[in-house]
Amino acid sequence: MNAKDYLSQAFQLDQRINSKLEQVTMLRDLALRTTSVLQDDKVQSSKQQSPMENALVKLMSLEEEINDDIDQLIDLKRELTMFVAEIENPSHRLLLELRYLGESTWEEVAAIMGYDIRWVYRLHRKALKETNELLQSSSMEWICIK
Repeated sequence: MNAKDYLSQAFQLDQRINSKLEQVTMLRDLALRTTSVLQDDKVQSSKQQSPMENALVKLMSLEEEINDDIDQLIDLKRELTMFVAEIENPSHRLLLELRYLGESTWEEVAAIMGYDIRWVYRLHRKALKETNELLQSSSMEWICIK
C-alpha cells in the first residue's frame, strides 16, 4: 500500500459511514410510512414479517454496522495522527494533517499555509515521498481497512 492510499483510508471510511447514515434516514422514513393492511377473512396464514418489522430489523442492523465503522474510524484516525507525527519536515507534516486528517480542500490547505496552490501540490508530492519512505522503513504494523 502506498502512502496516499494509506492516508486516504480515513476519508473513505468517513464517506462510507455517511452513506450508511443516509440509508438509515431512508429506512426510518420507510418505517414511519408503513401501514398495516387489515383483512376480514384469513383462510391460510403464514408467518410473514410486516413491512415495518422488516424495516426496523434492517435499520437496527445498519446502525450496528455504523457503530462498528465509527469505532474503526476513531482507531484509524488515532493511528494516522501518530503516523503523521513521525514525519520530520514540519511543512510536510502540516500539509498531511490538513489534507488527510482535517479533510481540507487543496485551496484551503494553500490558504492556511500561505502558499500558492501549485507549490502545495509540489509539497504534497514531497510529503508523500517522505511518507512512503517512512512506511517502508517502519517496523510497526499499520491498519489497513477493507
